[in-house]
Amino acid sequence: MAKFLNTSATNYFLEELIKGAKDRLILISPFLKLNDRIKELLADKNRLKIDVRIVYGKSELQPEEINWLKGLTYIRTSFCKNLHAKCYLNEELCIIASLNLYEFSQVNNNEMGVLIRRTDDAELYKDAYEEAQRIIRISEEVRISLERVSSETESKTEMEDTSAEKLTTSKLAKRLGMKTNELTEKFVQSGLLESREGKHYLTDKGKEVGGEFRMSPKFGPFFLWPDTLQP
Repeated sequence: MAKFLNTSATNYFLEELIKGAKDRLILISPFLKLNDRIKELLADKNRLKIDVRIVYGKSELQPEEINWLKGLTYIRTSFCKNLHAKCYLNEELCIIASLNLYEFSQVNNNEMGVLIRRTDDAELYKDAYEEAQRIIRISEEVRISLERVSSETESKTEMEDTSAEKLTTSKLAKRLGMKTNELTEKFVQSGLLESREGKHYLTDKGKEVGGEFRMSPKFGPFFLWPDTLQP
């Protein structure tokens, strides 16, 4: 029989669901901003090579959040248009709730949900699992979302930047026939960028060759480079 969950119970059982995953973990939430505790639990699942699928539905996902997730080999993140469902499953438990996997919601909002155990409600669990799989199938891998963000950032940069001789990392990579991540890594190796805790920082050497750090209110941090720069 399904169990009713209030706010604190929803948060408690969500953590227990993640901790208890031994084979698979599915997290479906329109809004995605992970708190440190959830990140810690997911990083542990990654170390144990548990297959984790995260589906979100709002384009406000920040680049640094994506970069953190990208560093975890066994966690795949997807974007699903018009997503409103909130559902969390491992191989034994399912939570369907009003709670987003979002830091603010977990601390400030009043939430309700239900806990379904596969051993008690096999048919109900099966229906929820199959719908979750359908949502995963129609969602886009987050790398596609990243390309979309990069494209929009470039358009915004071109409008705001007064220097026509400076290009974003992604646009410079495209000109050089490279992938953005590949060019970024070359900049790190050559000392133009420094990587710390999954984030990149412009070095003094990077500034000397004309690199600039910019912050977009909508898309987050990015870098500009001279269009003649070679990696």
